[in-house]
Amino acid sequence: MAKYGKAAQKNVESTMRRRKKGTLKSGSGRKVKSRKQAIAIALSEAREKGAKVPSRKASSRGKSKRGAKKR
Repeated sequence: MAKYGKAAQKNVESTMRRRKKGTLKSGSGRKVKSRKQAIAIALSEAREKGAKVPSRKASSRGKSKRGAKKR
């Protein structure tokens, strides 16, 4: 069974076009140049729209800043 739905695939395609064109912006308003960041934005937008996309991994959400330790 497929992990990602057709709607998510279309969203990634359009986002990659926006990145290549130079109109894709991140949450802070800066231009997105990284391919990985563009895909992450596309999947996030697809999730919001209700497309079939697996949920984010817990490990990528809970990472702390470099050098900071939790006590």
